[in-house]
Amino acid sequence: MNQSLEVAVRKQGEVALIDIKGDVTAVTGEHIERAYQQVCGEGVNKVLLCFDSGSYINSGGIAIIIGIAADGKETARIIRITGLSPHFQKIFSMVGLTKYAEIFPSEQAALAQF
Repeated sequence: MNQSLEVAVRKQGEVALIDIKGDVTAVTGEHIERAYQQVCGEGVNKVLLCFDSGSYINSGGIAIIIGIAADGKETARIIRITGLSPHFQKIFSMVGLTKYAEIFPSEQAALAQF
């Protein structure tokens, strides 16, 4: 874990894609939260969190993602996730995150289901 994180926002039609590369922790996860708030402020209702396959996520980072997923449910936004390693897919499922944000095997598969 190197405590670095890169977050970028791009759009495809009505979907905001938040690209996430690096270590997601409570501290670095604030960058993801800001990107999410930015797209919400722009009126986007479809958000895809695109993790780099080498991303590391600790419990603080998972809490940030749960917060985003919970907000999405409360505000009727559709939140989807892609790029997670099988290990993190299993963890997200175990903590119940998949009840609020569906995980897809690829960006294309997620975009096709919006």
